[in-house]
Amino acid sequence: MRASVIGGSGYIGGELVRLLLQHPEVDLMHVTSSRHSGRPLRAVHPNMRDQTDLTFVPDEEVTACDVVFLAVPHGAAAKSLDKWSEIAPKIVDLSADHRLHDSAARERFYSGPGPDPEWLSRFQAGFPELNRDGLRGADHISVPGCMANAAILALHPLARAGLVEGPVQVDARTGSSGGGRTPDEGSHHPERSGALRMAKPHGHRHIAEIEQACGVKVHMSVTAIEAVRGVQVVCRVTPSRRVSERELWALYREAYGKEPFVRLVRERSALHRLPEPKILSGTNYCDVGFALNADGDHLVVVAALDNLVKGGAGNAVHCFNIANGFDETAGLRFAGLHPV
Repeated sequence: MRASVIGGSGYIGGELVRLLLQHPEVDLMHVTSSRHSGRPLRAVHPNMRDQTDLTFVPDEEVTACDVVFLAVPHGAAAKSLDKWSEIAPKIVDLSADHRLHDSAARERFYSGPGPDPEWLSRFQAGFPELNRDGLRGADHISVPGCMANAAILALHPLARAGLVEGPVQVDARTGSSGGGRTPDEGSHHPERSGALRMAKPHGHRHIAEIEQACGVKVHMSVTAIEAVRGVQVVCRVTPSRRVSERELWALYREAYGKEPFVRLVRERSALHRLPEPKILSGTNYCDVGFALNADGDHLVVVAALDNLVKGGAGNAVHCFNIANGFDETAGLRFAGLHPV
């Protein structure tokens, strides 16, 4: 299939390029950037040396293709759908524009006008593990946010089983690449190095995605850590009744035992006893594990992923694979590195 990446100079765009170039069913035709138009991809993404001779082009030079991946800022995707739909019948949106279906929730967490309701109704939620049937044959896919993705995978089996009582406390930690390529004071190295800065103690916009997918009340805090890549969410849950470890493992195995990109972490004595984002760098895996107290009335669920891959570009490619009947793991088999 002929593919184009719109907004390909950012970190998410770069990961889309890396994955699509090695995809056995994809011919990457165009990668756009107004700022870097005419420059080779390797000038912005140095890991692309000897991988492609493509150069960045402006949006106006993109010609007919089979699918466009929109790696553009929030708000820009919704404004440009009419244009891109004339160029490609399939659209994968990695922005937040088509994630939320409740207008009140959107107005609470996002400024500016919402998407066109008719367009919004066409988009399938980009959760392979939760919405595989909806993704099959889909022409329009909306990919979730990175921290939301991790928290939803951590909580959904519990919520679906009715085992969540009261608000869930989600403590998220994220690396600097989550802020995008354009630097600001918070991503400036002297300010970030050695810091554990709580960037958002209340009201993070990913709350709306988690509540929409899981149907539970969520309080969320976000801490910026020194790492470049990676998200780790720690979800503190009060079960609706006393539970056992055996029951919980059975629940999570039922949910994810056959999933190609969710791994259940259950190590009692190893160094990495709970999910650790460092060993997931560059991969499309989400690792999920938990710790239950002795009384069975307090549960800590931990999930980790690479925010640029499983939290973005890799998940988009996984959804694309399902939508088009390809091998779900096509282009996504990288196992990760250790140590890094």
